[in-house]
Amino acid sequence: MPQHIFFWVGLSCILVHEMDAVRLKEWQMFPILSQMNDEAAYVTFTVIHIPLYVLLGWALLGRENETLILWLNAFFVVHLFLHLLLVRHRYNRFKSLFSWSVIGVTAVCGLIDFARTLF
Repeated sequence: MPQHIFFWVGLSCILVHEMDAVRLKEWQMFPILSQMNDEAAYVTFTVIHIPLYVLLGWALLGRENETLILWLNAFFVVHLFLHLLLVRHRYNRFKSLFSWSVIGVTAVCGLIDFARTLF
């Protein structure tokens, strides 16, 4: 079992969340993307994830990069607070139990792994 099992579960959940974000048109919550037509915003939002996924894969492939894992764990927790901050945003469609469960499990996993790493 990997040393950072909670991180890996959290990473999987954030990737599922990004799939949910495409379904729910999350780009409409971002200032620049919200000015575009839906098709262009969808393509831009989706394409932006390609270099992010490449960098994540490159940095984590074959080894567990402790510094990156620590930063991502922190992001998993901050990400929950960003969604809480934007809960009343006009275009926020993250309303379902499923969406919030994925966001919440990501944060909990990040917090657990972060704590296990530091203590």
